[in-house]
Formats: sequence, structure tokens, C-alpha cells
Amino acid sequence: MNPLNIRIIPRTLHFRQPAGTSRGVYTTRNVWYILIRDNTTGRIGLGECAPLPDLSCDALPDYTERLIQFCQEVEHSGKLCRNDFLPYPSMLFGLETALRHLQTGTIRLWDSTFSRGEEGIPINGLVWMGTFEEMKQRIHEKITQGFRCIKLKIGAIDFNRELELLARIRNHFPAEQIELRVDANGAFTPGEAPHKLELLSQMDLHSIEQPIRAGQWQEMAQLCNESPIPIALDEELIGINRREDKIALLDTIHPRYIILKPSLHGGISGSEEWIALAEERGIGWWITSALESNIGLNAIAQWCATLHTKLPQGLGTGLLFTDNAPSPLCIEGDCLWFRSEEPEPNFTCLPGTDNGTSCETLSEIINSLTHHD
Repeated sequence: MNPLNIRIIPRTLHFRQPAGTSRGVYTTRNVWYILIRDNTTGRIGLGECAPLPDLSCDALPDYTERLIQFCQEVEHSGKLCRNDFLPYPSMLFGLETALRHLQTGTIRLWDSTFSRGEEGIPINGLVWMGTFEEMKQRIHEKITQGFRCIKLKIGAIDFNRELELLARIRNHFPAEQIELRVDANGAFTPGEAPHKLELLSQMDLHSIEQPIRAGQWQEMAQLCNESPIPIALDEELIGINRREDKIALLDTIHPRYIILKPSLHGGISGSEEWIALAEERGIGWWITSALESNIGLNAIAQWCATLHTKLPQGLGTGLLFTDNAPSPLCIEGDCLWFRSEEPEPNFTCLPGTDNGTSCETLSEIINSLTHHD
């Protein structure tokens, strides 16, 4: 008998409102939950594989088939060979965190002041792309809720209107009160980027993420060297999975920051490698979730808390979806907190099928494992 039994549970999640990016608008997203059972102890572990279409390097047409193959290999060997998963970061993240859950036997995946409910993680308030009026209202809501770091996604509406939104904030809140970050998602061309960065610098911004599209290393290196605003790399890191390639990227571009999403940037282990290489070069970093459900978000937040960073992180609470799993996470002020005494089965109740009307409890999933091919 294999040491482990793994079940893959696909789900479609539905956004409460369309999530706009410079790459398009999301209304639904697909995730694959990984349920691992130890055939000796009976323990279970749950993880989430959540590739983003048109962004993740492993968002492939045969994603399910490849995931099944990898899970079968882990079933047979009882262990995870990280090198096999380097081109598949979302799969690596899902299996890493499922095995972590299996090992700990609790949704408190890491022991920290965060998972003990003693300390929160500072986070930014994210303002999604939308019309001018929609974004203005969202900014007002975030400030009213107590966020001291606001991140705006830009590149979807007229640039001058985006400058106007930023100016509205700065007219009322200096940088000492509200930290402003913007994310261009590669919306600028290399030719127009210097002028736009100069205009944005008048808003006293903390940083700008990915001003030009990924893959233009020399152009990005020049921007990082000359920009009046610190530049953070995000999409630039996608698909750069080998250590030597990470070193080449950092040594060529010399960014001020890198932004790490475990589902996109190599799972937990790959993200830790990025952090170590960045710190060797004096490059800052922070952690961001990538539209995972609460299963993945719980793992990312708890891992992030072990890193003891003081910068605001890009973590949410899964409020984007109408049919998310129950969560031990909540926002109080501008911090994310672990606030759950709920038993394990309640947390791991999974979202339903496409219509979001059903829910499969952990005990039901475990019982069904005996019927899984």
C-alpha cells in the first residue's frame, strides 16, 4: 500500500464583483484542492493549487493531467521532490502546504505569535481597477477602515485621471500618514515609462510595481537605475525558477524590491530562495497573495508571519469570493489576524460546485477517499 493517498478536488470560485487588472477582468477562478491522507496514521493535509490564467507559468491546458501525475508520484514515494516541480510553482505550493498540514495535524501550520493570535500582520488596503468614481469610493473605504498603506492598481483608465486620484489622497494625507503603492502590471511602454514615473514621483509614492512588462531586462535595469520612484518586481519573477536564473535576474536589474507570491514564484521553498538571494544584495521584499481561496491564504499568511518582516504585506481575507471556504483570518484595523478556535472540519469545508450552492465537509471528503481512483 502506498504511504499516502491523494485526492484532487477542483472548484470554481466566483468573485463578488469583477476584479479588474491591466490584463483583463476576472469574474471566476479555478482552484484545485489537494487532500492528502497518511495511510498509516490516518492524518490528513489540505493544500491549494491556484494558477492564474495568462499569468502563471504553469497555467497549462493539461494542468489537471499533470497535477494527477505529480500527485501519483508523491503517493508512491511519500515525499516531494522539489526539483521536479520547479516549472510548476502553483502545484508545488499546494503540495508543500498540504504536506505541512499533514505534518502538523492542525490549521496552525507554523507556531508563531500570529498563529497564536498574539500579533497581527500589517497589510496594505488594495484598490482594484475600475472607473474613476469606483476607485475614488474604494480609496475612501480603505482609509475609513483604518489602512495606513494603500495600494492602487493603475493602467486601466486614463493616466491623468489616475494621477488625480493619487493627488486627492496626497492633498489630505501626507506620506507620514498614508503610504501609497501603485501597481502598473506592466502597463507602460519603455518609451513612456520615464515620463510617467516622473509625474508619479510628485505623489510621494513608496514604490511602483512592474512599470513595464516582464522580459525586458535591460530596459527594466535602466528604469531601476534612473527612476525617481523605487521599483518593485512582480511579474518579472514568474518563470524564473532555477537559482542561477534568479541570481542573473537580480544582478542584471538591481530592483529596490521584489514581491513574492508563492503560487507564482516557486511555492514556499522557492520564495524563501528568492528572499535569501535578495537580502544578500540589499534588496527589500514583501509577500502578496494571488487570489487564492482561504485555504491557500491561510498557509501564505502563517508562513509570512515566520519571516518577521515589518513592511505591510499584500494579504487579504478571501472576501473577494462569494463561495470561499471558512477562514481563521480576519482584518482588524490595518492588520491581518488569526482568530479561530473552530474545529478543523469546519475550516476545511470546501466551496461548492460551479453554482456555489453545495459544501463538502472534511469528513465527507475523507470517507470518499476509499472510492477515489
